[in-house]
Amino acid sequence: MNQLEVYEELAVEGVNSDSQSEASPAVVFEKVSKTFLGSSTQSVVLEEISFTVAVGEFICLVGASGCGKSTLLNLVAGLEEPTTGTVSRPGGKVALLFQDAALLPWLTAGENVELALRLRGVKRVRRRSEAERLLTLVHLEGLHSSPIHELSGGMRQRVALARALAQEPRILLMDEPFGALDAITRDVLHEELIRIWRATGLTIIFVTHNVREAVRLGQRVKLMASRPGRVIGDWTVDIRGERRIESPAVAELAIEITDELRREIRSHASGRE
Repeated sequence: MNQLEVYEELAVEGVNSDSQSEASPAVVFEKVSKTFLGSSTQSVVLEEISFTVAVGEFICLVGASGCGKSTLLNLVAGLEEPTTGTVSRPGGKVALLFQDAALLPWLTAGENVELALRLRGVKRVRRRSEAERLLTLVHLEGLHSSPIHELSGGMRQRVALARALAQEPRILLMDEPFGALDAITRDVLHEELIRIWRATGLTIIFVTHNVREAVRLGQRVKLMASRPGRVIGDWTVDIRGERRIESPAVAELAIEITDELRREIRSHASGRE
């Protein structure tokens, strides 16, 4: 299944649940393990993961490549099923945003957003105005008719975010969405994402390799061990005032988490020798 097919599946079917109070959990992992079976081998990707993400919480997952972060998002989205354990989503409908914006190049920015609205069942007479509202929300007002090839990488990710929001999710899953962008563009989109999160009350689970990015954005940062993927660290980000990527408090906590990540990587490497 490619990224566009994933997007269309989520847009059409969604992940629904009964409405919950603000104090309710949005996502619950209970002793979740995931094993992929090959023709003659099996690979344990996740092992005995248990934690809860609260409604409206912004949580970041960090860890070395191959530790199962993306698999964890796929389980939440319903694109994979756990081998053992359960993943429940009482927080509502899910949308998934990838590192690749996966926009349709033959459609304009606004038409890409309108596609999600059409798949959601929004009437044609309302789709243009709703797409324009969502583009304004991501600070792309007036660009409904812009061809995709004329947009920068950061602008394309904003269109992809507007398209995700068009699905009316309550849980937004973000898999390295800013990893391919330059530092300045990434910093701008950090600010935009925080603004939109506060304005919408979304629950966000954000996967990144960049520990500073995780501390810059998240209310909590979870560190995952290498295969089999397990949660080995959980930090609450209690930084007062404006939080920027270069802030001393952000750097201090990022160094602490990075040191733990390095210890985990060294331990994993020595265990294979």
